[in-house]
Amino acid sequence: MRIKRGVNAVKKRRKIFKLSKGYFGCKSKNYRIARQAVMKSGQYAFVGRKLRKRDMRSLWIARINAGARENGLSYSKLMHGLKVAGIELNRKVLADLAAQDKSAFAAVCDKAKAAL
Repeated sequence: MRIKRGVNAVKKRRKIFKLSKGYFGCKSKNYRIARQAVMKSGQYAFVGRKLRKRDMRSLWIARINAGARENGLSYSKLMHGLKVAGIELNRKVLADLAAQDKSAFAAVCDKAKAAL
């Protein structure tokens, strides 16, 4: 007795079509092309997850620099002052302070200035 694989083949195709839903033209209708599109989009997603971390860090640095310059420091001077003062705040928290709570960020800048 032979084993027919129709059910499994349909499941495999259905999984690909579910992932390619919303793609333009043949990329969501034709199995072979949809499979290629899904594989490529997976590669883009993998790379994008790495790039997002890089992009967020550069955004935080830009925000910290803007806040530091309002308080009479450059970014590098501020970071050095924080290190000397022993204040261990990461860039994400500092950027949030610079954007949301200006008075708290100014206090942090004053501590960094005093340490220099």
